[in-house]
Amino acid sequence: MTTAHSFTRHDITFPAGDSTCAGWFYLPTGVTSPPVVVLGHGLGATREMRLDAFAERFAQAGIAAVAFTYRHFGDSGGHPRQLLSIKRQLADWDAAIAYVKGRPDVDRARVAVWGSSFGGGHAITVASRHPELRAAVAQCPFTDGLASALALGPVASLRMTPVLARDLAARVRGRAPAMVPIAAAPGAPALMNAPDALPGYEALQPAGTTFRNEVAARVIPTIAAYRPGRAAKKVTMPILFCVSNTDSVTPPAETLRYAGTAPRGEVKRYDAGHFDFYTGETFEELVLDQIEFLARQLHPAPAASTP
Repeated sequence: MTTAHSFTRHDITFPAGDSTCAGWFYLPTGVTSPPVVVLGHGLGATREMRLDAFAERFAQAGIAAVAFTYRHFGDSGGHPRQLLSIKRQLADWDAAIAYVKGRPDVDRARVAVWGSSFGGGHAITVASRHPELRAAVAQCPFTDGLASALALGPVASLRMTPVLARDLAARVRGRAPAMVPIAAAPGAPALMNAPDALPGYEALQPAGTTFRNEVAARVIPTIAAYRPGRAAKKVTMPILFCVSNTDSVTPPAETLRYAGTAPRGEVKRYDAGHFDFYTGETFEELVLDQIEFLARQLHPAPAASTP
């Protein structure tokens, strides 16, 4: 029978903009120049929140992996803390790709990106800008800021206006940012207030997590204007969209519409909620589908067979 690759995990940092990103590098044991996939997370999330679970399974399949945390979050650099900048996060992706291309122990010609939720939207944008990549995976991706804002609800959106004004004033005056919750109970002002948002985030946090449930409020208008799904039509490599049929955060209708514009897009749909993708049976189904897709595109070396 075929066995899984063993692997080693290494703590890494790499330069990004004016600071550094922290991450983990997973290397399959005994594999010469394996392909590599770069993994980035969603809104305010850090790599400890189940990116390791996906990266471990990819490494067992013979695919090296880099799971990183964006600047301004977790144990990565960047000040002020909890600053969610789309421009900076996309630059962090570029820096992560440059980092793996500089490693002598991976095949720099076989690189893929994998993003989840807000990071899934970034993966679409990054793939459209890096035609040299071999593949991309966008898991429950954020594809349309306007659609997500409508899902939040007008009352909750309006209730964030005062804190947004305070944060914009703080930015002008060079003071500490005014914060808004990332996830909160339904109806409460936050970036996400679907019924499963707050418990979903809490379920992903291991003991000793670096996650903080808040970001600088100045990001609110940029999120509403961010529509990474529009870049899908420019993604020239194969891209897999893993879509929740009941997604309360990133509406599936918009994602499916954008996925249909990707020249080499593939779609897998799941009867599970946005936050169900990271654990349990849904995770097992997802990760197997993703390994099958990545193996077709990256051609990792098979694990040794045993009698």
